Amino acid sequence: MTQTSQNSLQSPPDQLQRKLSNRHLQLIAIGGAIGTGLFMGSGKTISLAGPSILFIYMIIGLMFFFLMRALGEILLSNLHYKSFIDMAHDLIGPGAAYYIGWSYWLGWVLVGIADLAAIINYLNFWLPAGVSFTPTGQALISVGCVLFVLGLNLLTVKLFGEIEFWFALIKILAILGLIFIGGFMVLNHFQSPDGTASSFSNIWAHGGMFPQGGNGFLAGFQIALFAFVGVELLGTMAAETKDPEKNLPKAVNAIPTRIILFYVLSLLVVMSVTPWNQIPADQSPFVSLFLHAGIPTSAIIMNLVVLSSVMSSMNSGVFSTSRMLFGLARTNQAPQALARLSKRAVPAQGLIFSCFFIMAGAGLQYFVPNTIEAFTLASSLCVILFISIWGLIMVCYLRYRKLQPELHERSTFKMPGGVWMSYVVLVFLFFALIILSLEADTLKALIVSPLWVILLTITYRLLYLPRVRKSAALERA
Repeated sequence: MTQTSQNSLQSPPDQLQRKLSNRHLQLIAIGGAIGTGLFMGSGKTISLAGPSILFIYMIIGLMFFFLMRALGEILLSNLHYKSFIDMAHDLIGPGAAYYIGWSYWLGWVLVGIADLAAIINYLNFWLPAGVSFTPTGQALISVGCVLFVLGLNLLTVKLFGEIEFWFALIKILAILGLIFIGGFMVLNHFQSPDGTASSFSNIWAHGGMFPQGGNGFLAGFQIALFAFVGVELLGTMAAETKDPEKNLPKAVNAIPTRIILFYVLSLLVVMSVTPWNQIPADQSPFVSLFLHAGIPTSAIIMNLVVLSSVMSSMNSGVFSTSRMLFGLARTNQAPQALARLSKRAVPAQGLIFSCFFIMAGAGLQYFVPNTIEAFTLASSLCVILFISIWGLIMVCYLRYRKLQPELHERSTFKMPGGVWMSYVVLVFLFFALIILSLEADTLKALIVSPLWVILLTITYRLLYLPRVRKSAALERA
């Protein structure tokens, strides 16, 4: 073996490696669309909106299809874009890249904190009635979960893809199983122990499709939007995906089918077996369906599935935050230590940095011991950040169409509706922000969110701009 070959084996790489196959990408895309928001948050959404939750998911799903088509067109127009950061830096400017990168990082840290609250909630299922974990116990469980996910991500990206593949497969099979079993119960008019008969009429027989009125319908959007956090994960994996021209369009185009199957059809079955007004807001409706039906064994299995789903969500979140930090560091918008890759081509420093802050979020359990309240607070802040990020993705598309019309003409994966549909999506996202002001708990998150913008503005001017000026001065010299 030559000396050059030996050095290449011993030195860490300086670029992310394309190790995620089509199989990984497709299942990660599905897994990103089936997260904690669906398994846990849909219980609260149903209590707020009733059966109109079905319309909520269809509306949001349609908007996200166009958002992802816009993102896909931009990423495929320039394969040098490694993530949202490169895209925003090139099309809008360094300030937008700084905001979108750090906000995406914080958003996924908040997802991780919300996931920790969900894990505690699911583990309470195994405790005797009236017993719950102490704040210390909750914190220890949270720390253990974060360390487990960190260990998985420190290995290789191919292993991450493999683990997420199996996590996603478990979720898919569980939901398909629930649809099959629930559908069988409905068709056979299964009687629960309390005498409730399973029937599709349960959807509209308890106050109609909008039993909570217009306010309830609008209030349901907040938690429902949180369920869609992760759909854009494909945009952080562009640099590590084999044959992106072929695999990325496949993953994006399958989004509408997945939304209808995994969100609309599954919740249609849930509310047919268990009337919406009997579904507890603080439980996963997927677990409560089997408890209501008097099938505790199936409820235990489903509880294990939703636990694996939360771990999958946290695993994806830690992955994406580390890639965002890597991108920020490569453009001098974060400490340079975060730009170094391990010998396995993994941004290990970024992983540790992100996990530290998620672990610090375990302290939330001390201050907000009510897991649903903690989940709502973290998820509300998260949704606000992601709405701004999704909005900037659409602004990037508009800038791309204006600045690079020749790339759009050559594109084989054009966004349907183009520019005018981009404005429709932006109006919808603005509408979603207004909705957040209607509920007391989400209004609190909306009020404190400008503090993040102020913090980023200060750090951008004090830390990033001086570096840019120094680099420019060195180049001139």
